[in-house]
Amino acid sequence: MNTALDSLHVAVLAGGPGSEREVSLASAKGVVEALTGRVAKVEMVDVKGPDFVLPEEVDVAFNVIHGTFGEDGQLQQILEDRGVSYTGARSASSRIAFDKALSKEAFFESEVSTPASKVLSLDGEVTPEDAFGLPCVVKPPREGSSVGVHLVHTQEEWDAAITEARQFGDDTLVEELIVGKELTVGVVGDQVLPVVHIHPQSGFYDISNKYPWMTGAGGTDYFCPAELSPEVTEAVQREAKAAHDALGVEVYSRVDVLLREGDDKPYVLEANTIPGMTESSLLPKAAAAAGVDYPSLCLKIIEISLNINECV
Repeated sequence: MNTALDSLHVAVLAGGPGSEREVSLASAKGVVEALTGRVAKVEMVDVKGPDFVLPEEVDVAFNVIHGTFGEDGQLQQILEDRGVSYTGARSASSRIAFDKALSKEAFFESEVSTPASKVLSLDGEVTPEDAFGLPCVVKPPREGSSVGVHLVHTQEEWDAAITEARQFGDDTLVEELIVGKELTVGVVGDQVLPVVHIHPQSGFYDISNKYPWMTGAGGTDYFCPAELSPEVTEAVQREAKAAHDALGVEVYSRVDVLLREGDDKPYVLEANTIPGMTESSLLPKAAAAAGVDYPSLCLKIIEISLNINECV
């Protein structure tokens, strides 16, 4: 990389127009604090839509806009069209990673272990038998933070899940239900970070358990490194890296994995290309367990991203 990190002018892109705006603003505040004093200048830019204005002479945009617009390739394409260097996955890989149906296709093609799934059109009546029967998981293909995700065990739950799914689009993704431990694995460049065990205090890792400070409900315990045998840890990390690579993610991601009860077989659910970046978020937590502190993680993401930009 030709530019020294301590000479950079960084714009941290925050907010966005999607459902994860408040989470993004919290991530951005953390990144700004982490970079202050470690780069020449850092500013937060509240992005509310495609016509956002960057400060003059910005060297790199640090994108922490989670979910729709910030993580699905739209923002990345705008920055590429403007010729602005930015952090994270490029526009093409962002689109694939954000779309759970496209991600599934990439996983199956690369033989990544992942739950069986089916995309159902919502144009007309749909029943559980159109997919896997009950129980199953219903989730919008193009939302983040478990928005709209339902674990379905009864016809009544199915009806409620499909009714909500229609609010998000014309189709929905139905998966076989895997019961087991919820895990997540960060990948930064070629480094696979320690496994985090996510243990919701009730239910599953939905938005209320992810962000109790925002929703006023729920809560989750985290264990990092996860208490797994070396063999299982290696298998989980291997599948996470395979998923990251299958999607073509260039810089970093956090891959969500279910470890099935009974045989400890890992199943990849999805990869988050703009994961939470507060100091207490899961990617920084895993990096800290690997000896990489929060400011160093932010700088490493910038460095890898700028190297990618130079190669494009």
